[in-house]
Amino acid sequence: MNIVVLSRDAKLYSTKRLVEACGARGHVARVIDHVKCDIVIERKNPQILYKGRSVVDVDAVIPRIGASVTFYGKEIVRSVR
Repeated sequence: MNIVVLSRDAKLYSTKRLVEACGARGHVARVIDHVKCDIVIERKNPQILYKGRSVVDVDAVIPRIGASVTFYGKEIVRSVR
């Protein structure tokens, strides 16, 4: 299973533990800073871009979104496919 953890900092203890727990169960987890994502809104091809590359092949999203960016983070979670 390909899992994306949305977090501002991959070095945070809780984020590291989530990634470790995913790996221990045979899943692939990667951390993405949701503030550095761009949403491309197209009628038939909406996309999330992270550092200019499309985020694809995501089976699950674990949001670790702080209160200061809740609205934007929520939109990223809704848009990841």
